[in-house]
Amino acid sequence: MIEKSVTRNPVVTMHGLPTNVISITTKPRRLESIDFLRGVIMIIMALDHTRDYFHNDAFLYSPTDLAHTNVFLFFTRWITHYCAPVFVFLAGISAYLYGIKRTRKALSIFLFTRGIWLVFAELFIISLERTFNPSYPFFNLQVIFAIGVSMILLSAIIWLRRNFLLALSILLIAAHNLLDKVHVPGDSLQSFSWALLHEPGHFIFGRFSFSVHYPLLPWIGIMGLGYYLGSLYAQSFDPGKRRKFLLSMGFAAIALFILLRSGNWYGDAARWSQQKNNVFSLLSFLNVTKYPPSLLYTLMTLGPALIFLALTERPLNAMTEKITVFGRVPMFYYLTHILLIHLLALPGAIISGYKLADMVLTTRVNSSPELKGYGFDLGIVYIIWIGVVLFLYPFCKWFDRYKRTHQATKKWLSYL
Repeated sequence: MIEKSVTRNPVVTMHGLPTNVISITTKPRRLESIDFLRGVIMIIMALDHTRDYFHNDAFLYSPTDLAHTNVFLFFTRWITHYCAPVFVFLAGISAYLYGIKRTRKALSIFLFTRGIWLVFAELFIISLERTFNPSYPFFNLQVIFAIGVSMILLSAIIWLRRNFLLALSILLIAAHNLLDKVHVPGDSLQSFSWALLHEPGHFIFGRFSFSVHYPLLPWIGIMGLGYYLGSLYAQSFDPGKRRKFLLSMGFAAIALFILLRSGNWYGDAARWSQQKNNVFSLLSFLNVTKYPPSLLYTLMTLGPALIFLALTERPLNAMTEKITVFGRVPMFYYLTHILLIHLLALPGAIISGYKLADMVLTTRVNSSPELKGYGFDLGIVYIIWIGVVLFLYPFCKWFDRYKRTHQATKKWLSYL
């Protein structure tokens, strides 16, 4: 039967993107530029989580609070802004690539079940790693939760016409800031539901507390956009056209960010202003809203990411190959680096004069009253961060090799 030898690959025409085609179900060549970018993001992500557990000022103020921060600390936090949107965007691209050699129904089932797994992992694995508290008093709904729910919804969205999918994704990214003035205060179910959609908040239900950091509306749009642009990486697509398209869209996103931000026209509730000097005025200009990711935040982060993808489609060298290892095993890396950082914080607490029990948490580490006064300077944070990445490299390399060798026969590996 012909259905066993070919797969329909729905792709939309856009600036040279191919339309619906029939493609042979051969295994596509792995795209190193995607894994390389994801690897860079995973390494940077560990810096932010290390700062959470070790930096003394993390307990006192936000690193982007211009009234207290310094330039180096600001950019230590600011560079990590690229992690979540790029991570979610690449998850959308990866979903498309996974579906190339499968039916749409099979892809939908995979996205739905993997989304459920990721939500479970955030609630019961990552929460335990972050708190070391098996009574689960605190759930911090962050990026893995947002990716999981977005995948569940993407499992339905992929059935839309491609142009409708694009329109919905852009609408969620660009228009959600129209809701910035809508507030639902309190600890009610309605307040919690609104927080899940758009406005971050902290909620207490009985003995459990929930911190919603990643309202879903824009993240669904970012993943949908990644899925749509995954068609750029179809085997039949011309690499030169892909590079040109990525560059043009990347620079257009940056230009739109500068235009909208310069006059505080639209796209971010936090307006920039002139500060005590030109450097801090620049910091104010760059200090856009992550929770939820504003339109300007998304333009500022995905624009350079598109340019990065365009410029890194080339053979790997010794250094980029090592970085790419992290990008090929993102979930394994994510789970292990959170656990390792918290484990390292145990002797950090003892060295600082605290008890091990103080690192068994009932809230975010940098909000824990038992750890008031704890922490180290930023130089120590960087040393620990580099040590975490170097320590995890051989484990990630081993798991990458194991995954490549066994993925055809061990389907559970697809969920990692």
